[in-house]
Amino acid sequence: MARLFDAYIIADWTAAEGKKLGENSVWIGVAKRDVRFRLYSETHNVATRAEGEALLASLLADHRKRGDRVLVGFDFSLGYPAGTAARLGLKDTPAWSALWKFLAGNIVDKADNTNNRYQVAAKMNRLMTDEAWPFWGAPAKQAQRWLTTTKPPAGAGADITEFRATENAIRKGRLQPKSNWQMHGAGAVGGQTLVGIPAVRRLLEKLGPSGAVWPFGTGWRALGTDDVEPLSALVVEVYPSMWAATPNPGEFKDQAQVRVTAEHFAKLDEAGDLEKAFAPPKGASEDLIAQVEQEEGWILGA
Repeated sequence: MARLFDAYIIADWTAAEGKKLGENSVWIGVAKRDVRFRLYSETHNVATRAEGEALLASLLADHRKRGDRVLVGFDFSLGYPAGTAARLGLKDTPAWSALWKFLAGNIVDKADNTNNRYQVAAKMNRLMTDEAWPFWGAPAKQAQRWLTTTKPPAGAGADITEFRATENAIRKGRLQPKSNWQMHGAGAVGGQTLVGIPAVRRLLEKLGPSGAVWPFGTGWRALGTDDVEPLSALVVEVYPSMWAATPNPGEFKDQAQVRVTAEHFAKLDEAGDLEKAFAPPKGASEDLIAQVEQEEGWILGA
């Protein structure tokens, strides 16, 4: 059975301000095959998101020149709970694209890693509820009327879903992914999502028609060679904590996670099982499929 992809790139992003290497910085893992078609992996560590974005663009350009197809996974959410775009007053469709455009127009992420993610979260709260929710969590110096340091009391924003369907699916097991609305604290992904989505949007703009994002641009369905053949890169959302990653001697935890996740999807593809991973779970309703395809997205492998 033919493999869908020739290389597998996993990016572990960060929302941190200031340049940083090592733990809790930007790590990029690559799994690919050598001239003898043996799988091997390499990892890259950069000090800023701007450097990470430039490295990803360079890696994808190199693979594109060779005619390779690449699976590119990002470890932050590519969508928000259903209804977010409507609450923001965004009229364009599909909702995910309107939200990506909104974030691209509001997020300022400078080359030195300083960014305005807390201000954008507060603005989104103001537009959605005119209260300090659904986004929550900020250092004391970033707190204001529309963004608090702590989680709002139970019942606040009860009509706004805390988790997407994909996170709820994962939370039925041992893992407990955080909500997109949490901006600060251990394991929080809210800030990464705000600064990450505009970066993905820019990368896809550079790729043009040779780039696509799953499940938004492809549909939530099994993907075969005919589906990916026209592409040089397919972007997906991943959750590296789903795969047990024991660091090798001298490896950082984040470094091990991007390596192991890239290797996982490479081996899944080698076995002919990656195609099915793009499909919805058995019994998924038409409403859920529409919700995932149009606004929320899905974590590959969930």
